[in-house]
Amino acid sequence: MTTMPLRGSAFERIRDVVTEHGTGEPLTAREILCLLDESDAHEEFESTHEIATVLGRRAQAGDVTVIRSSPYRYEL
Repeated sequence: MTTMPLRGSAFERIRDVVTEHGTGEPLTAREILCLLDESDAHEEFESTHEIATVLGRRAQAGDVTVIRSSPYRYEL
């Protein structure tokens, strides 16, 4: 099954866009989606839920810190 490589590359695209914009601050899934909408990666992500799922999985591996506030914030 190709789920893992797809998720890994999805994370890399999210990380690249967030890094490129250099905010340095934890962001919500909605804020990340807005950044993606402004980039070439916008067509790959249709919802904040999709972004949260990718980042939540990477948090389990230690690549992302999830700040459990309302709304959740993600630090890459």
